[in-house]
Amino acid sequence: MQSDNPTAAILLIGDEILSGRTRDANAHHLAGILNGIGIDLREIRVVPDDHAAIVAALRALDGALGGAWDMVFTSGGIGPTHDDITADAVADAFGVAIEMNEDARRVMAERWAARGVEMTESRLRMARIPAGAALIRNVVSAAPGFSIGGTHVMAGVPEVFRSMVEALVPRLNPGRPPVSETIEIHRPESEVADGLRDIARAFSDLSLGSYPFSRDGAYGTNLVIRGLDSQRVAAAVAALRDRLGL
Repeated sequence: MQSDNPTAAILLIGDEILSGRTRDANAHHLAGILNGIGIDLREIRVVPDDHAAIVAALRALDGALGGAWDMVFTSGGIGPTHDDITADAVADAFGVAIEMNEDARRVMAERWAARGVEMTESRLRMARIPAGAALIRNVVSAAPGFSIGGTHVMAGVPEVFRSMVEALVPRLNPGRPPVSETIEIHRPESEVADGLRDIARAFSDLSLGSYPFSRDGAYGTNLVIRGLDSQRVAAAVAALRDRLGL
């Protein structure tokens, strides 16, 4: 699908994801939101809690650092424990200092005081932010995420991640949301592959995909046509139906 929309990558950070201990929900949630506002998600990458690996991934992904995409959304590694090293790695990637952010400290201190929670050194780690970064509000637990360059750094806890995404989206530069149409047919994928290939060649500006399923012992295929022009998508749907004799 041809598009001039902004491009993005998601960087998931955490040993627990790579070990299989934690099943990621954040990338799935964010992918749907980005699609809905016309930001083309091009890559999802997972790295361990390793400083060098995080730095290398950011430099490869964030266009502000010479990477491949316009923006990067990270998930994980900004909590209060020793292995929460994402903020330090982001600062290193951008070549800036990491410092106690007074706005972040104030927001967290007010939240904790209202709940009678002690302000410990470990909790204050979450107010350490790369110099020059803008905070991302977190109404769930107060400890903020932050944005620097094209990178938006958010928590790994799904509820907190969703709160940060909600706060961040209005600040993003959206594109044109794609139009999508689905044709469900009760034939195996192998029976429609030739016809789908023909229509994909004729409509090279669109994205055509096939997704097989099995239901009650019978095989079927969902054919999905996506593009930015609703008339072109409708024309491709009509052509595909005709080619497959639907």
